[in-house]
Amino acid sequence: MASHPTSLVRAGLIALFAFALSPLSTLAAPPVMNSKDAPANSSSCTTEGPLSACGLPSNVVIDMSHRKVRHTDAEWRALLSPLQYRVMREQGTEPPFANAYWNNHQDGVYVCAGCGTPLFDSRTKFNSGTGWPSFWQPIEPKFIEEEVDHSYGMTRTEVHCAVCGAHLGHVFDDGPEPTGLRYCINSASLKFIPRAEYDAWAKAKAAAAAAAQKH
Repeated sequence: MASHPTSLVRAGLIALFAFALSPLSTLAAPPVMNSKDAPANSSSCTTEGPLSACGLPSNVVIDMSHRKVRHTDAEWRALLSPLQYRVMREQGTEPPFANAYWNNHQDGVYVCAGCGTPLFDSRTKFNSGTGWPSFWQPIEPKFIEEEVDHSYGMTRTEVHCAVCGAHLGHVFDDGPEPTGLRYCINSASLKFIPRAEYDAWAKAKAAAAAAAQKH
């Protein structure tokens, strides 16, 4: 099974909480991967029929009062694409097998598209057969918040970015070892950063945090 995130990533995470975050807008936009044919078999979160646990939008109201990164509705609309706004701020869901990262096999880190918080590592990504990026654990649990959603006659656990409140997707208990969890995440809520590029950013954040503590 894949290893845990490196100590360098952890150093970047510590630095992340030491400073207010700003979006990683200076980084190049991640490439859109070419979708392939959908797998013949899918996991328990299927896309068939009108009731798909992953595919249905959420009715959870996001509490923004304690968020570290906050913007007005007009500012979010200006910062995000229409699809990103619908998914991240209105709890929508993008189409399966027709999104940027469901079939991305590059090594790197997935950060929040709204605030740049590191959320998932490619080392914990797996093919769930659902058509959405799936991970068996987040980089740091404190960067993810969960809300129970009882809409559509089902109970789902919705996951948000703890820093900016962005809707990410849902977490299910049918994932692989070692956690048994499956974080079913919208590509629109993520931005992929290749490993070397992210490590350089994390190292710079750690150095800035260390320098600030000396003053």
